[in-house]
Amino acid sequence: MDSTELVQFSAVTVVLLLVLFYGGTFLISTRIGKKNENADGYMTAGNKIGFGVSAASMTATWIWASSLYASATSGYTYGISGPIHYGLWGALMILFIYPFGKRIRAVAPKAHTLAEVMYARHGASSQLMLAGSNVVGSLISLMSNFIAGGVLISMLSPFSFVQGVVFVAAGVLLYTLWSGFRASVLTDFVQVVAMLGAVVVIIPAVFFITGFPDAFDVGASNLTEQQSNFFSSDAFLNQGAPYIAAVLAYAIGNQTIAQRLFAVREDLIKPTFITATVGYGATVIGVGMFGVLALYLGIDPMDGDVNNIIPQMVASYLPAVLVVLFFVMIIGALSSTADSDLAALSSIVMADIYGQNIAGGKEHADPKRMLFVGRATMVLATAAAVGFASMRLNILDLLVFVGALWGALVFPVIASFYWSKVTNKAFTTSVLLALALFLPVRFGWFSMDGVVGYLVDVVSVVGVGVIAGLMAFGFFGLRVARIVAVATALIAAPFAIGFLHDYAVLSASLVAYAVSTVVCWAMSANSKEEFDFDVIAQRVGDFDPVESDPDGDSDNDQTLTKDRAWDS
Repeated sequence: MDSTELVQFSAVTVVLLLVLFYGGTFLISTRIGKKNENADGYMTAGNKIGFGVSAASMTATWIWASSLYASATSGYTYGISGPIHYGLWGALMILFIYPFGKRIRAVAPKAHTLAEVMYARHGASSQLMLAGSNVVGSLISLMSNFIAGGVLISMLSPFSFVQGVVFVAAGVLLYTLWSGFRASVLTDFVQVVAMLGAVVVIIPAVFFITGFPDAFDVGASNLTEQQSNFFSSDAFLNQGAPYIAAVLAYAIGNQTIAQRLFAVREDLIKPTFITATVGYGATVIGVGMFGVLALYLGIDPMDGDVNNIIPQMVASYLPAVLVVLFFVMIIGALSSTADSDLAALSSIVMADIYGQNIAGGKEHADPKRMLFVGRATMVLATAAAVGFASMRLNILDLLVFVGALWGALVFPVIASFYWSKVTNKAFTTSVLLALALFLPVRFGWFSMDGVVGYLVDVVSVVGVGVIAGLMAFGFFGLRVARIVAVATALIAAPFAIGFLHDYAVLSASLVAYAVSTVVCWAMSANSKEEFDFDVIAQRVGDFDPVESDPDGDSDNDQTLTKDRAWDS
């Protein structure tokens, strides 16, 4: 089936759509802003957000434009199982967050960042490691969302890619700068409603217009044997398995997730993350099928860039009115995550860099100066992300790389919330050694032939056991986790040893998990330290206690804390 010409909007139409979208979100943000903003509200909105807003925000943050594009890329690259491997594992990882999240909130009910808690638990080195990884991760996430916006605008209008990036960056900064996390979380609610509504209309429309299901019969010859196999080993080893490791690391290490964990009312953590699990999985798998359909139709990505698959499919087959709906959906998806990245970056700089390391703790930090620092961070981060976005890197590769990199932190972070013997030296050493081995394996700095390859495979098998054990630990406790970890590693060994090193992304991620876990455990097992977890709640709290109650001086803040206003 030959595609038609792409729908094209005039410059005036695109500008009008962007002004309406970002102007509307800006007006919403002004309604919730405070004349005398306080630092804690700017970072976590008072720790009392209700179910409706928190579930919508968690869903919108996890469903970003890059995840939609990457799911379609996976479908186009790996065939019918590609979107399943991308969307299903991503959804399950949201589910796996909440048992750890309940423990984290119990230990640090008034925290703003995970790194801030690591400072109270260990000291500056572990804090800065986690904060630094989040700065890198959030900048890459911000950049990839700007890339998605630039691709969309350049494809559907006379504007260039760089102009599209600048438009999106300016729009997101406009409303997020005003009231920080409050703006992010409330506009997420509006954006996710629009986004899910558009998905319900657009996905069936594309499949109907392209001749589903006949197109699958006619185009079956366009697929390789692996692409047509639902249980494709190629799809699992290149996409599914690396993504399982990556998204678990995202769940534990990502400040955008942690920020919502600290903001939602503590008794609503479980339903919030379960709801986000369902919303994410259904949406991302559905949109990812665009890539599968493009594969069956024999469509070549415009300019050879797989990031163009979704907008190319929509603009080729849908009428203009539905393309407008799609435009709003993607702009909403990328904006909901980009504003979360800006809020996360500002919180890290406010709480971890200024609050703890420059000012010397919550008792000495100046809340007004913190606000200035947070807003300046947003401006600088936006400028940096716009510059990096012009490089137009592959979004799927970026996501997997960052997630794998965070794998070095997962066990030390989780263990620090449960095991009193973990020391700062064990945390720091394990992460650094894991990164030192992750990078050469990931980028092939040495030959994997012979003994080296087998050693990497053995370590990778340990990593398989670690990931399975951590997942089991969150729900079933330590005893079950140990059994699951050992059993999984033993089952995987005969199938993995001898060839797993050929898959650099997967093996490097597994090596990071294995090394950080083994080293951290070995250095902590004989430790005489017995950390008192009650100390964390005393060390971590509000920077602006006088104005930390979001209901104390502004009716607008009640929007975020009264469940009934949003649960309906």
